[in-house]
Amino acid sequence: MKLLRQTIEFTTLTLGKLKRNQRCKVQLGQVVKVNLGCGLAIASGWVNIDGSLNALVANLPPFIHRLAYRMTGSNRYYTEDVYCNLLGNNRFIHHDLAAGIPLNDAVADYTYSSHFVEHLFRRDAEHLLAEMCRVLKPGGKARISVPDLEFAVSLYAAGEKEKMLTQYFFNDDEDNHYSRHKYMYDFPMIVELLLRAGFREVRRCSFAQGSVPDIDILDNRPEDSLYVEAIK
Repeated sequence: MKLLRQTIEFTTLTLGKLKRNQRCKVQLGQVVKVNLGCGLAIASGWVNIDGSLNALVANLPPFIHRLAYRMTGSNRYYTEDVYCNLLGNNRFIHHDLAAGIPLNDAVADYTYSSHFVEHLFRRDAEHLLAEMCRVLKPGGKARISVPDLEFAVSLYAAGEKEKMLTQYFFNDDEDNHYSRHKYMYDFPMIVELLLRAGFREVRRCSFAQGSVPDIDILDNRPEDSLYVEAIK
């Protein structure tokens, strides 16, 4: 297990150096759908870009998937067979999205991100939204889901201060430092950022309702989420 961890850490460092200025290729001439900061919340046919251990080992031999399963927090939610199937039958790109999206300009028809933007510092979130706009084709669509700040604040008025603080502002999952929220958004705030990023039209959507494919599979947490779609 120690050797596996050291191998993965070395591979992560090496790939990070190699990909710093490298753009990944997508197959043109077909609908290109990009899922950003996805973890394992994925749908068939999407390009899944994530900085997690899962995305890193997805492109390694299958026996590594089974070894990695023991090290990843995903073993709390998936069986080993389901985990290995997700890694082996979908396309993953391992990348730190705070540094941008490793795709060329105007190659994607759709981008999707669910409950990831709030895990970035505001300046990195602004950069990521601008990157979404950059990689989309003219007329391409982005769908973003984040915890709704308005909902979180409503918990205070409802006497649920502890829930508000621990679930939305001071998440303390000791097993996963990256689970902490670094910023929160309501609808006017996310609209302002998207328009500033270069999108020309933004609208609020409901759970599993909109014009981006597979949201019946990808959308989650309807009780506390803000869903927004934007057009380039």
